[in-house]
Amino acid sequence: MFTTYITSAALWLFQESAIGWDPVSLWRQMGWPARLVVVALFVMSAWSIGVMIDRWIAFTAARKQSRAFAPAVAGALREGKIDEAIHIAERHKKSHLAKVVTAGLQEFQAHQLSAEIPGEEIEASKRALERAEAIVHAELKRGLSGLATIGSTAPFVGLFGTVVGIINAFKGISTEKSTGLAAVAGGISEALVTTAIGLFVAIPAVWMYNFFTSKVEGFDVEMDNSSSELIDYFLKRSQARTARK
Repeated sequence: MFTTYITSAALWLFQESAIGWDPVSLWRQMGWPARLVVVALFVMSAWSIGVMIDRWIAFTAARKQSRAFAPAVAGALREGKIDEAIHIAERHKKSHLAKVVTAGLQEFQAHQLSAEIPGEEIEASKRALERAEAIVHAELKRGLSGLATIGSTAPFVGLFGTVVGIINAFKGISTEKSTGLAAVAGGISEALVTTAIGLFVAIPAVWMYNFFTSKVEGFDVEMDNSSSELIDYFLKRSQARTARK
């Protein structure tokens, strides 16, 4: 009796063993709504991967060039060679520090050469540094909002495919007048595949968004520190020039 029960259960689970669970078979068993969901998720995945690669390259270059830029420009400024410091900054165009420092140095130099009110070059340099920091911050965060959007919405896109798959599974039961695996295989494949792909797209996007956001915050701190040190340098230089007069 028990053997008969096991045999019946096995037949119910594995009837029509031709049903395949490989990617090609799963795709063929899916309806067009679920296929569109899968395509949308793959597009989202490709977009997020592109952003990840782009930001990784940009951040790596910024970090590498900044490490070379900082000591070089510090040496030039210690010797009072502002022109040389600007040239050094212009040679490190991918450095976030160089972009900010260049703006401050150019503004300070322009006011020194003109007949401006004494002390105005400091305030002008501060404003130039603030503008440069805002621009560089926006450049560093480019694409990260899209990464956050993909990370937050991909599971729901996959959930939509899951709902469609469940509906199709019930339709299969109604059409086949049976609750066997063959009746629900298409719907189950849609539900499982879309759910899995949605999570596969969302999880890396969320991880990398948090990772890159922490990197941007670190860059912001470095730019703030560099701006503060540069303003201190400008103040000392202005005071020394006033004392000579």
